[in-house]
Parts: sequence; structure tokens; C-alpha cells
Amino acid sequence: MLSNRWVLLLLTAVAPGVWGTTYIATAELLPPDRPLLAAVLRSLPAGLVLLLIVRRVPRGSWWWRSLLLGALNIGVFFALLFIAAYRLPGGVAATVGAVQPILITVLASRWIGEQLTVRKVAAGLAGLAGVALLVLQAQARLDLLGVGAALGGALAMACGVVLTKKWGRPDTLLATTAWQLIGGGLVLAPLVLLLEGPLPDSLTPSNIAGYAYLGIIGTALAYTLWFRGVHLLPASTTALLGLLSPLVATLCGWALLSETLSPGQVTGAAIILVTLIAHAAPVRQKFAKADQARAPDSIPR
Repeated sequence: MLSNRWVLLLLTAVAPGVWGTTYIATAELLPPDRPLLAAVLRSLPAGLVLLLIVRRVPRGSWWWRSLLLGALNIGVFFALLFIAAYRLPGGVAATVGAVQPILITVLASRWIGEQLTVRKVAAGLAGLAGVALLVLQAQARLDLLGVGAALGGALAMACGVVLTKKWGRPDTLLATTAWQLIGGGLVLAPLVLLLEGPLPDSLTPSNIAGYAYLGIIGTALAYTLWFRGVHLLPASTTALLGLLSPLVATLCGWALLSETLSPGQVTGAAIILVTLIAHAAPVRQKFAKADQARAPDSIPR
């Protein structure tokens, strides 16, 4: 039977796993060339629905904190990801974005006192190598602005993850998730009109189904699980789970679009999985020891 800690790891891993399906859902169901619109329709309605459910608003400093965290985790991250996706091949953008676990590990050591160890850095580098083998193509081209945007997006979300953990949770999980989704959507909304023009005149049933899937499953559910993991797990562990996103995206292409997998891609997928398992086991042992230390002494005195 799985322990509560393994369940926590697996539930947190659901979020990047679901995000990995975003690529195929966007390509197959959504209108073309409207990535920022998709980001807004993912975040803002989902946040408003959660807010209607919990009926709780930020208080005090959490007004600006929610806006900042929403911008870093969602708004700025999606905007820079959009620029990188348009100026770089997908494999290059994903590989550059895979530096995020290393960035989070370093920031967490500076901002919240998590120990910076050789094992954490090695896990981040192994994950980066695995993603590169998985998605990077030999004919990939580089664009300075695109690379900068991909790095900026990774840094934005890295800062958002560490600050989310540093500031804690002033209210329920659903409430704080709602605030961040709304904050991120508000940051993105003006960019949609500026960069993508007016909203489409009509949406097809496939478009509506795609937006519903991304909003309900890919955002409301996924971000709730993700932020729960951010609060309860070490920052470096949460960051490494993000490597599941390009892995799931590649497997979706293989399973649903009949894309072929090269030996290099299979090797990259194996490296990612081994890295995650090797990093998760010590974390689970650490939590088990902490639970034992908190348990009441059963020896009579």
C-alpha cells in the first residue's frame, strides 16, 4: 500500500503530466495562432469559478502578493513561453526551459534555506540531459531573443514556485489557487488584444471542448494539485516533477499521432524517469523520519 508521502508525490506529478497534454490539445482542438488567448481562457475563468466556490478574497498584503505570484507562475511565464515557441523549435524551447529545476534549487537555497547539495544539482543536470535527448532535434536552430524568452519564462516560474513556498498559504488551497489564476489571467488579458487582436467571431464545438479541458483539467485541477505540492514538498522535488511535461507531450505524440520514437528519445525518457525515482526515494525517507520524530513516545516512563 502506498504511503501518504508517495501519494503526495504522485498527485503533484499529475499536474505536469496533464500540462504535457496541452500541446496536443492545443494543436488538435484550439484555433490556430492564439496561444495567449488559450492561456487567458485557461486561467481567468478557472480562477473565477474557484473564487465563486470558496467566496474568499485576499486580505492585506495578499492582494499584491497574489497578483505577483499569478504573474510569475502564469502570466509572465505563459507570455514568455509564447515568444519562445514562436521563435524557437519546440525542442529547443523545451530544453532551455528544463533548466528550471536547477534555478529553483539555487533560489530555494538562497530564499528559503533549503540545502544546496551535489545530489540536487546532479539531478537537475541529469533531467536537463534527458529532456535534451527527448525533444532536441539535430537541425534545431537558435534565436537569441527566443532563448532569452525561454530562460526568462523558466526564471519567472522558478521565482514563483519559491516565493509561493516562502510566503506560505494564508487561506485555503482553493482560495489561494483562485487568486493566482485570476492574477495571471489579468496580466495576460491586455496582451491578448495587443498581440493577437480581437476575439474570434465564433468557436467550433472542438474549440469549446479544448478550452473546457484546458480550463477545468489542465488549470483548475492541475494548479490546485501543483500548489499543494509546492507547499508540502521540497522546492527542488517539485521542480524535478516538472520534467514530466515534455515526457508526456512526447508520449502523447507517439501514442495518439503515430509519431516515431528514436533510440535517443527512449534513452532521454529513461534518464528522466530514473532521475525522478532516484530523487523521490530520499525525499520519502526524509518525510518518514520527520513523521517518526513527531510521533509520541510509546515507551512508558
